[in-house]
Amino acid sequence: MKVLIVKTSSMGDVIHTFPAVEDALRNRPDTSFDWCVEEPFAGIVALHPAIGTIHKVAVRRWRKRLFDGGTWREMANLRRALQAGNYDLVIDAQGLLKSALVAIQAGAPIAGFDRACAREPSATLFYQRKYAVPRDLHAIERTRRLFGLALGYQPDLSTLESGIVPPPRDLAGVEGKTAFLLHGTSREDKKWPLEDWIETARQLADRQFTPVVTWSNEAERKVAQAIAGAVPRTVLVARSPLADIAAILGRSTLVIGADTGLTHLASAFGLPTVAIFLATEPGLTGPRGKFASTLLAPAGGKVTPAEVIAEAERLLERRAIAQAQH
Repeated sequence: MKVLIVKTSSMGDVIHTFPAVEDALRNRPDTSFDWCVEEPFAGIVALHPAIGTIHKVAVRRWRKRLFDGGTWREMANLRRALQAGNYDLVIDAQGLLKSALVAIQAGAPIAGFDRACAREPSATLFYQRKYAVPRDLHAIERTRRLFGLALGYQPDLSTLESGIVPPPRDLAGVEGKTAFLLHGTSREDKKWPLEDWIETARQLADRQFTPVVTWSNEAERKVAQAIAGAVPRTVLVARSPLADIAAILGRSTLVIGADTGLTHLASAFGLPTVAIFLATEPGLTGPRGKFASTLLAPAGGKVTPAEVIAEAERLLERRAIAQAQH
């Protein structure tokens, strides 16, 4: 069976879909997968070795240039490519009207959440197969259940594997233990204070870790430079394509991150990952992984560097024990 996955964004949502792919590969080895995703996240999808063709969409860009001839050509090319895929089934794992409109371009039966469970009930008007999956489950479990219903198996929810493999690239010139500090995030209220990042980097350096920071915009660049300036052992990685950052991240010893997509990626790689949530609830969308943990700021309180370091040491010890047992 040839299946097209439609999960276009965001990075965290894309990463949350990988365990469902792993379930399907174990239970339906006759199934092959292609994926339709927003163009910035194509490199993330490519981390899974079982994904075949990756179709890129640019819904956000197309909306801004709806009357541009180039936009219409790109959409027509996408439609031709999807129809040429000759898919037996499309799984719309996003449950939005925009994802449903992409899914119908393939001209194949579409499976998705039913009206009571989809994020946008109007999307279900385009589905031929609709499944009830409770909305009060974590996003990873919801997607795993959807794939199981669509493809005819019961996922083993006692295990969690993403199947993704970091590209073979180490941080040039850096040996020993590295700790990637993911300070950047989309909202101001999600950002951990600069002085806390600096103190965390300092404590990691004292423990013979090499802190690593990077940036994707001007505000993040200033934070990254401030951390590197305060803790000389820190390696500052220049703004780079997402695939390059993913490669460096995937080879890290430890990751400490705010509520951002790369933190989800670190947990999916199976790395010891401490996620710091200040303004959002991690319950249904937080990072999940064998060695991932989330620290949630209490109402009116804060997460301290000491708490982060203690949790990081606990996760590192847990992984060391697991590796020794194998």
